[in-house]
Amino acid sequence: MRKIKVLIVDDSVSVQNTLAEILSQDDEIEIIGTASDPYQAVSRIAENLPDVITLDIEMPRMDGITFLGKLMKQHPIPVVVISSVAVEGSEKGMQALKLGAHEIITKPRLSIQENMEEYSVRITDAIKAAAISKRIQFRFGRQNDRDDCSVNSLDRSVSSIQTTKLNSEKIILIGASTGGTELISLILKNLRTDLPGILIVQHMPGEFTKAFANRLNNESRLNVKEAEQGDVIQRGFVYIANGYNHLQLIRENGLFKCKLEMNTLVNRHRPSVDVLFHSATKYPGKDITAILLTGMGSDGAKGMLELCKAGAMTFAQNEQSSVIFGMPKEAIKLNAAKMTGTPEELIYWLNNAFLKNE
Repeated sequence: MRKIKVLIVDDSVSVQNTLAEILSQDDEIEIIGTASDPYQAVSRIAENLPDVITLDIEMPRMDGITFLGKLMKQHPIPVVVISSVAVEGSEKGMQALKLGAHEIITKPRLSIQENMEEYSVRITDAIKAAAISKRIQFRFGRQNDRDDCSVNSLDRSVSSIQTTKLNSEKIILIGASTGGTELISLILKNLRTDLPGILIVQHMPGEFTKAFANRLNNESRLNVKEAEQGDVIQRGFVYIANGYNHLQLIRENGLFKCKLEMNTLVNRHRPSVDVLFHSATKYPGKDITAILLTGMGSDGAKGMLELCKAGAMTFAQNEQSSVIFGMPKEAIKLNAAKMTGTPEELIYWLNNAFLKNE
């Protein structure tokens, strides 16, 4: 197969060299050039069209956010943002994702060699996922209208049922990777506010998960936060896995809670969807719903199979609506998904599946 052609855009020569060294170790990737700013990048693109661009955000002459916006309008090449602003200002990373970046990764710390193996896996996977990804247009009614739930047939009175029982007795688990950030946003915007507590693992660097949770909280009517140790899971709340730790579901004193643990990578990821799904197998299947969305690899498939066998309701996104049909495909191959479909069908099902009070 033809190698994936990559253009590295970064004003730091040392970072250019490090990225080139990492990516050149993979036989499926070819570095076709480097550029120190967006103007040089335009010249390189004209000479040799890349399959994927790695892009810094803070650069001279034109910043990466401005360049990304122009690129997506004029020549939408898949972009993986690699930038130190993940540490200094992760809101810029969220803006990059909204403009069309496929992935956000922090720059490697050249002085810390012990993390380079994990970093190499992350950047290599991101490049490959971006290369095979395709753009999907989701139709969810008026997406910018926070009060619009036109994707389901529920009356407005039903979509805002009030309950005095705050602690969630049922749990919804969601796993996603490449293509998942915007999809999760669209899903949460269109969910009822009284659903069971939702735990989400989105493969994303730790520097971004808090900003991601804050963005989702502002966009939707649900209460969205980055998961913290010991959080009691409540109805109408969404808990985003902290990007530095695995997220697990536990039960203490009769209450479902979040547990964070910084263990080794599972399926090349931390947090891992499989870790979350596996932790839920200790509880009655009837109380658990597991959902696997777009993403590269197989993370979550085996855990979903365990939950399926335990009697949980399981849903995998279908190929037609997936940016990367990897994780849901593996679950379907294992017969772990009791339902498959589009995000629109998932929203409709969730909004109608929990009408009765717990």
